[in-house]
Amino acid sequence: MDTAPEPVVCEKRGHALWITINRPDKRNAINKDVVAGIRAGWRAAHADPGVRVIVLTGAGEKAFCAGGDLQPGAGFAFDLSQPSVDYADMLREVQNGTLPSIARINGVCMAGGVGLACMTDLAIAADHVQFGLPEVKIGLFPMQVLSLLQDIVPRRTVREWCLTGEPFSAAEAREAGLVNHVVPGAELDAKTEWLVQRLAGKSPTAIRRGKYAMRAMATMSFDEGIAYTESQIALLAMTEDAREGLASFNEKRKPVWTGR
Repeated sequence: MDTAPEPVVCEKRGHALWITINRPDKRNAINKDVVAGIRAGWRAAHADPGVRVIVLTGAGEKAFCAGGDLQPGAGFAFDLSQPSVDYADMLREVQNGTLPSIARINGVCMAGGVGLACMTDLAIAADHVQFGLPEVKIGLFPMQVLSLLQDIVPRRTVREWCLTGEPFSAAEAREAGLVNHVVPGAELDAKTEWLVQRLAGKSPTAIRRGKYAMRAMATMSFDEGIAYTESQIALLAMTEDAREGLASFNEKRKPVWTGR
């Protein structure tokens, strides 16, 4: 009987679905099963109307994710005759998601792990965390991570991180905009829950439409973007959540969101 632990564990906590990479003995390195598990978790969250926030983290205290598992037989090796698109497809799927997501970075975050942090909407890191994009040290380059990283971090900083491959601290990650908050390790769970509650208490419809709009506008000119937002405001005003929001404001009570 196979008693191997699941590579990814999903747990619903209130309005949040926690997706935990469960390979602490491998520093939560990414392989095909991890990618599949994260994607399955994202889909499960979007299929459950009771879920309003996704939290992505790593098991244990040492690592959030050390990047791709490049050990022989790990299933994440490179075969140029059959190039793997699993990781890229995961990034695409998550970027098209409509639920807000948080990376809870509890330990070392390297290479593809930085990509996981980038694919979420928000990120919180413990102050002892070391980050890095060390691919150049083994003759590779963080190509797929760049697709998200360059829209988050200033380009001079991105180039230094990628071209030197040297590690950087949580404080440096915060200064560059890679993470939103840095807290002592003992406060990581409390800060994560603080942020979960602030997201879960807002209109699911407004967040869903807002995320969709931000993604759509990313490549628009100003004129295209402002015209697009005019139509989006009109559509949002017709939703049940918009009506409930205005009613609760005028009646001085907490809104009861339907997500419609």
